Amino acid sequence: MLVHTGNVNSILPEPKRTVDSSVGIFWDLDNKPPTSVPPYDAAVRLKIAASGFGVVRYMVAYANRHAFTYVPPDVRLQRRERKALDRAESRGLAKPDVPYICRVCGRKFHTNVKLVNHFKELHEREQIKRMNRLNSAKGKRRIELAGKMAMKIEKYKAAARDILTPKVGYGLAGEIKRAGFWVRTVPDKPQAADIALRDHILETMERGLKCLVLVSDDSDFVDVLKEARYKSLKTVVVGDKNDGALKRCADTSFSWHDIASGKAKKEAVSTVSRWNDREILKKLEWTYVPKVEISDSVDFELETDTECENACIHTDEGLEGNQNSSPWWKLDSDSDNIIS
Repeated sequence: MLVHTGNVNSILPEPKRTVDSSVGIFWDLDNKPPTSVPPYDAAVRLKIAASGFGVVRYMVAYANRHAFTYVPPDVRLQRRERKALDRAESRGLAKPDVPYICRVCGRKFHTNVKLVNHFKELHEREQIKRMNRLNSAKGKRRIELAGKMAMKIEKYKAAARDILTPKVGYGLAGEIKRAGFWVRTVPDKPQAADIALRDHILETMERGLKCLVLVSDDSDFVDVLKEARYKSLKTVVVGDKNDGALKRCADTSFSWHDIASGKAKKEAVSTVSRWNDREILKKLEWTYVPKVEISDSVDFELETDTECENACIHTDEGLEGNQNSSPWWKLDSDSDNIIS
């Protein structure tokens, strides 16, 4: 026999402190591009924060072409400073404390311009030949070449990110892809990214999604959050507007500063604990079901049914009495004639 001692934990198992469900991150790059931290670091920290709510299974980012070609003011300022320093080093007006080192071959250079020229003339050409050879191969040969060239290709990409300047934009799409996101470019039409992202979220809800992490400040996604809560999904919003419409509709919210500093990851644990405790309290709740009172119409129907039953009983008794006195096929007039 189970006796309740007053402590809920004594009769219920300890709740899990992590959500055993799938989490999806949906990033509106048109509305909320990473500004305070580099794109790759922002994407990785966003994934780490979302992992506190469960297993991250979906990482999607949508934007139009303008978002990927745009260069933020901070990046433009860094590029201007880099060009000014390169000119000073070429004229001998500045000298680096530590020589520039090529991360592919290890050679040292006294100016950044010489390092860039060396990288383009040697390693970039090697990479082009390597990729052409890989793309021309097919079947089993292609798989073998990909395995042999994997380390060299990754080593070149890692060095190129620090040495070469992207020809278009500042490498937003490539850096977010490197962090594991599925990046989709939509046509340059009004609300094209919002419509595509909203459709993708609604489609993912039907696949068993339990926690929705939306990175946006666009109030057009309010209906999506309401639909998610109607389907019993937990909603998390990442944005910079403290009084935004999205944060008012979400279960919890964070700012980009919380994501970058790691505060969101710590608060995710306590947030999940509150959600689990809330689910336990819902299971412990009971509802009062009052007795159903029989209305007058029901009484009337019951009385009518009882009267009909009694009438049927009396009719049967009358028939039985008539059956004992004379056969049913003889009339009363015939009986009188016989007697007379």
